[in-house]
Amino acid sequence: MQKRGHLNILLARLRRVITRRLIRDTLYIFVGALISAASMRLFLIPAGLVAGGVSGLSQLINHFNGWPVGLMILVGNIPLFALGWRYLGGPRFAYRTALALLVYTAGIDLLEPYIPLGITEDLLLNALYGGAVGGIGAGLIYRGRGTSGGTDILARIIAHYRGIPISQTYMLTDALVMFTAGLVFGWENALYAVAMLYITGLTAETVLQGARVVRTAFIITGQPEAVSQGILHELQRGLTRIDGQGAYTGAARAVLYCVVSRAEVERLKVIVADADPAAFVVIGQAYEALGEGFEPMGK
Repeated sequence: MQKRGHLNILLARLRRVITRRLIRDTLYIFVGALISAASMRLFLIPAGLVAGGVSGLSQLINHFNGWPVGLMILVGNIPLFALGWRYLGGPRFAYRTALALLVYTAGIDLLEPYIPLGITEDLLLNALYGGAVGGIGAGLIYRGRGTSGGTDILARIIAHYRGIPISQTYMLTDALVMFTAGLVFGWENALYAVAMLYITGLTAETVLQGARVVRTAFIITGQPEAVSQGILHELQRGLTRIDGQGAYTGAARAVLYCVVSRAEVERLKVIVADADPAAFVVIGQAYEALGEGFEPMGK
C-alpha cells in the first residue's frame, strides 16, 4: 500500500509538470505565431519581400490572383502536415504544428484590413524589421517545441530518412522561391529578401537559445594550481583537471576544463594570464549548461 501511495504521488507530480509544460509551450507557440503573422503583414507582404518555402509561394500566388496569403499557406501545408503526422510523431507533432499554422495563417488574413499598406515603403527597413520580428516569432515557436510547418516539415523528414542536412533542403527550396520572386517582384527585392531570411535565422536562434548559451574553456597550463585557485575563488566556478601530454615535447601538461557565462569570459582570461602568461586557452560555445552553478538539471 505504501509503495502504491508513493507511486500515485509521483504520477500526480508528473501530470502537473506535463500540464505546466504544455501550457507554457502553447503560450510560446501562440504568441510566436501572432508575431510571425504581424511580420508578414507589416513588412514582407507590402514591400514585396518574399519569405521562403510555402509562405513565399503563397505570396507569389497572391500577387497573380489575389487569393488570401494566409489561406494559401494553410492549403499548401495540408499535404506536408499529413507527411509530418506520418513520419514526425503523430499527435505530438500535430498539436503544436496545427496550433502554429492556424494562428499564423489566420493572423495574416485577419490583419489585412487594418494594415493594407504596411508602415514604411523603405525596402531596407522592411527587410531589417521583417527579419527581426519574424525571427522573434519563429524563435518563440521553436521554444514551444513547435514547428512553423511548410518546408520545415519536409526538411526534417528528409534529414531523418535520407541523412541530408536540414540546411541543404532549406537552401534548395528557398533558392527556387527567391529566383521566382526575382522574376516577379524584381531582383532588388529578391536580394533584400535573402538578407531578411538571414536576419530571421539569426534572431530565431538568439530567441531560442536565450541566456542559456554559455562559454566553455580548455586551458593548457604549466601552473594548474594557480590557475585553478584563481577560477575557484574569483569566479566561483568549478572546473575539471585532465592530465595531458604534449605530442611534440612529450612533456606532461595539465588541461583544465570549465564552463562560464558570456560575461565571465574576460575575467577568466585575465585570471589565466595573471597565473600563467604562457598558458594556451581555447574558448568555445555550448548551447546549454545544467547542474551546479547553472540551471537545475530537472528544470
